[in-house]
Amino acid sequence: MINNNQLRAQTLVEALPYIQEFTGKVVVIKYGGNAMINEELFDAVIEDMILLQLVGIHAVLVHGGGPEINEMLDKLSIESKFVNGLRYTDKETMDVVQSILCGKVNKDLVSTIVRKGGSAIGLCGLDGKLLEAKKLDKGDGEDYGYVGDVTKVNPEVVLQAIGDGQIPVIATVAYGVDSDTAYNTNADTAAAQLAVALGAEKLIILTNTRGVLREKDNENSLIQKIDVDEIESLREKGVIEGGMIPKIECCATAISGGVKRAHILDGRIAHSILVEMLTDEGAGTMICLFRG
Repeated sequence: MINNNQLRAQTLVEALPYIQEFTGKVVVIKYGGNAMINEELFDAVIEDMILLQLVGIHAVLVHGGGPEINEMLDKLSIESKFVNGLRYTDKETMDVVQSILCGKVNKDLVSTIVRKGGSAIGLCGLDGKLLEAKKLDKGDGEDYGYVGDVTKVNPEVVLQAIGDGQIPVIATVAYGVDSDTAYNTNADTAAAQLAVALGAEKLIILTNTRGVLREKDNENSLIQKIDVDEIESLREKGVIEGGMIPKIECCATAISGGVKRAHILDGRIAHSILVEMLTDEGAGTMICLFRG
């Protein structure tokens, strides 16, 4: 009969080849959703980041902060407005976005990592012009305010942090190249472009769903692997729809830019990052090129 200690030992042995494969590699993790607002899930993500750091995997954490932004806007009696799913960002809202993302959320994440025994540094897209952006123009005639489209990533400041043994924790407020302003950018998109610029092994996007489901309301219909060449067909069939479309597009962008694998994981499950990276079972949906 196998006791608990033997089971723990088996788990560590199972993780060994994955640790060997990914040691020294960069993994970009986009963190948001329930994993940010549920205390147990929050702690699990931080612990995952520290463990990856300790075994020599260079984890880069890119974060959002929608709930905290909404809370502050409510306190200031500033109305939250969305246009085609994007937060309309006027000057007043942009000030709140910058202060909450680059200040409170970013520094809370860094301090928690440090308290739990890791080493981390907080960055935003303004540092070293890490993220350059111009005003978003989707060609639909809509004005999105101070929402930016990332045009360039300058990864040197992140590479320096990694070289110094730090976990880079990144808020996706970008440096405006077409105006003297900062821009609010989509964290999924920024994470994908950062993964490409860093030559990352993996891009991981935490969501509030199990992954891509073949049947919309059936979580047992998880699609574990998707070839990038299958994406358009799955969209036409309605399998990839709604909020999953931009996430899949970000994964495809990363893969086309040289990232080997992209993953959409269920951020509602504690330690889903470690399950995906260090076990045979894996978690969520993996997007990659099966051929070539």
